[in-house]
Amino acid sequence: MSTLVTGIGELATNDESLGPGPLGLLTDAALVVDGGAVAWVGPASAAPPADRCEDVGGRAVLPGFVDSHTHLVFGGDRAAEFEARMSGQPYDGGGIAATVAATRDAGDDALRERLRGLVAELRAQGSTTVEIKSGYGLSVADEERTLRLAREVTTETTFLGAHVVPPEYAGRVDEYVALVTGPMLAACAPHARWVDVFCEPASPHAFDGDASRAVLEAGRAAGLDVRVHGNQLGPGPGVRLAVELGAASVDHCTHLTATDVDALAAGDTVATLLPGVEFSTRQPYPDARRLLDAGVTVALATDCNPGTCFSSSLPLCIALAVREMGMTPAEAVRAATAGAAAALRRTDIGHLAVGARADLAVLDAPSYRHLAYRPGVPLARALELPA
Repeated sequence: MSTLVTGIGELATNDESLGPGPLGLLTDAALVVDGGAVAWVGPASAAPPADRCEDVGGRAVLPGFVDSHTHLVFGGDRAAEFEARMSGQPYDGGGIAATVAATRDAGDDALRERLRGLVAELRAQGSTTVEIKSGYGLSVADEERTLRLAREVTTETTFLGAHVVPPEYAGRVDEYVALVTGPMLAACAPHARWVDVFCEPASPHAFDGDASRAVLEAGRAAGLDVRVHGNQLGPGPGVRLAVELGAASVDHCTHLTATDVDALAAGDTVATLLPGVEFSTRQPYPDARRLLDAGVTVALATDCNPGTCFSSSLPLCIALAVREMGMTPAEAVRAATAGAAAALRRTDIGHLAVGARADLAVLDAPSYRHLAYRPGVPLARALELPA
């Protein structure tokens, strides 16, 4: 059944051949959806007929947000840790161990219920694609089951067995890396598209450059594509390692040297920024303006997780990127759509040209600008259309 979506006051297509500016804006627009894909887009006055009509009443429509960095399969709660950070306790990654213990103790049904609830939250705020990492099991069986559960709701699943070194391997990093790159990878690779690592020498719980390289190269040899957590807590090798290995994305990018920026500008690795983390940890925000001015492709994602950003709101991240990171509203919206699609190496999402997936977000507002203009107001939702 084809659907004509009409009454669109402002349509952001992310295709400059369809409209002006980086968002490819059209006013008084319409589009036709057929078979789950965009079949036509243009002015409402020229719209072809369709089997049914959905009038959005002058609202703005965007490509559905792409949340390219989340940790949605976990047990437990770290509200007390958040409270402590607000009182001055610094973040160094150590709290992850508490979530690991709670996740190991949780049954599949409990993990599945929370996962599906969080995915529903994402869609209620306009996100239509989500990447989900493991990393809270840190044993062969628990990493495998968290990825298996994540695969029930998305194809964008990431093996993050190298999130931190679990307590039972304290002081035995090499042994744990051998587990991650051996039996754990073998069990998890069938359920994952990506391999990731928390490359953060500034943390006593994470992995240095050599260990990170070993994990990423093993994952790549097993057929997984590469992404990296890097340069969150301080300068380090994460960004340069990501670019060298051809990673799709390096995420956080809070502490960058000039060499890091130059490396990103020369390659095709996306810099994924996670401003909800800085909001929740009181760390410095990344300098998005510096990256954009250097020609780096930038994405925005939530990093929704129980410890450092328990928010599923990409609209909040857009508002923070504009307020705190030097991005214009148009740049922030593009980073949460087309930029995040690039971070997943997807060409079928993040834009609304003919042939793209018909993943639409509708705003209870006349323009994309309201996402930053009205922070905290629930303006965005995924537009549900009949199959």
